[in-house]
Amino acid sequence: MKASFLFLCVVLFGLLSQAPTAMAVTCNPSELSPCAGAILGSSPPTSACCAKLKAQQPCFCQYAKNPSLKGYINSPNSRKVLAACGVSTPSC
Repeated sequence: MKASFLFLCVVLFGLLSQAPTAMAVTCNPSELSPCAGAILGSSPPTSACCAKLKAQQPCFCQYAKNPSLKGYINSPNSRKVLAACGVSTPSC
């Protein structure tokens, strides 16, 4: 009985240690401030910008529905920055 319980614990521990952990993203458009020069101007995106875009990617549709952010999210420069960073354009 004790051996089977121990075996079960070891198997469960192994399975749980390999389970992916999901991190919740806090949608905050100000996190994209490192991208302002690239989106509003013509400078290339920085590595900080690309990192923030990748982190905030789950929020893009939410931002696109916001009337005050919609123009930035859907702009041609935004699409260029996304492409330069290797981030897919959202289809909302």
